[in-house]
Amino acid sequence: MGDSSVSNGLGPVTRVLFCGPYWPAATNYTREYLQDYPFIQVDEVGLEQVPDVIQNYNLCVVKNRRIDSDIIAKATQMKIIMQYGVGLEGVDVNAATEHKIKVARIPGSTTGNAVSCAEMAIYLTLGVLRKQKEMDTAVNRTDLGVPVGETLFGKTVLVLGFGAIGVEVAKRLRPFGVKVLATKRNWSSDTLPCDVDEMVDKKGGPEDMYDFAGEANIVITCMALNNETGVIIFTGWNCGSQVPFVNEKGIISDQHCARAPTGL
Repeated sequence: MGDSSVSNGLGPVTRVLFCGPYWPAATNYTREYLQDYPFIQVDEVGLEQVPDVIQNYNLCVVKNRRIDSDIIAKATQMKIIMQYGVGLEGVDVNAATEHKIKVARIPGSTTGNAVSCAEMAIYLTLGVLRKQKEMDTAVNRTDLGVPVGETLFGKTVLVLGFGAIGVEVAKRLRPFGVKVLATKRNWSSDTLPCDVDEMVDKKGGPEDMYDFAGEANIVITCMALNNETGVIIFTGWNCGSQVPFVNEKGIISDQHCARAPTGL
């Protein structure tokens, strides 16, 4: 895979490009792991500089940089475009395929990513119900007894997308004493856990999401961002309840976050 025109004296060097400075642990961990492999070079460049240098690299880790067909056309030495995680919505997979570039991601179910995302979803949900921002203000003012938050107990939670992350979210919701609704395109999937009926009280498909949203106090989206899920508009809010969102940016429109009682 290495570029024969680039050498460190020991032979061809495979050049790895990390796009942008965000999520620095991705670059740092990779460099640390590869420090004993002098034939692999890891670089990080700013998001705006990626189109100018991508022709020099064999592997690209996109992070939050969109890699469109124009950029892919410049990647003349590229073998693999991948994500440090699961989200490939910013990569033009068809264009990469046309240029014989492989596209890869790191499965969330086998790496701890799904568990981490699920824990973050629970944290954000509790933060909304307990009015975390108002609580910070009250603590700074040494006010006691305010704000009056709500319990998660007794709430109805809708999990949109019951993949690896959705499963881990449901596992962590059950001990809170909630009713769990979930949508999934195919409930006969072999990847579902055997105790799915114990985790989910009501199952449905994409066509049920609006009805389920009308029942829910809390909506947690665990769907990939693609052309089909690009914008989800809820017309059936249970507007008497608090409705926090824990979602991948872009799936639920900003306008409807503003209309809902509480949005994250």
